[in-house]
Amino acid sequence: MVGGMNRVMALLAEEIVEEWLNRMGYFTIRGIKVGVHEIDLLAIKVDAGKVVESRHIEVQASINPISYISRVPKAIQKKEGRSGTSKKKRSKDELTLGIKEWIHKKFDHKDKVKLKKKLFDGEWTRELVVHNVAHLEELEILNSQYIEITTLLKVVR
Repeated sequence: MVGGMNRVMALLAEEIVEEWLNRMGYFTIRGIKVGVHEIDLLAIKVDAGKVVESRHIEVQASINPISYISRVPKAIQKKEGRSGTSKKKRSKDELTLGIKEWIHKKFDHKDKVKLKKKLFDGEWTRELVVHNVAHLEELEILNSQYIEITTLLKVVR
């Protein structure tokens, strides 16, 4: 039941973020399927017929977060036989590698880059909107990797 509630929370959070962007004058596309992957939100602002801003936003919202945002790095899963979603405490190096893999999957996957380039052949922001997180150190690492973090509370306000 908690998993289902978390999925509902994530969908509601995406709708809230989309409404926030629309009110600021962005054209948005939500829930874009790219093969087996998905892009939560793409937002484009146009002025005088030209794109002036393009944003790629992922949304992470959970009622009761108990796990990490990122997965256990693939090399560690293979070496130690740990599951990708293991809740076992991770070292800073493990977190950093897991975050880099998460960033690649969410923002830099070749098919996602290709789709964004078709929509607008320019720079796209890399942003994450979060609600509650279990491990704040992940946000610090994400920020150090040039991912702009916004809280859902800020969006709602």
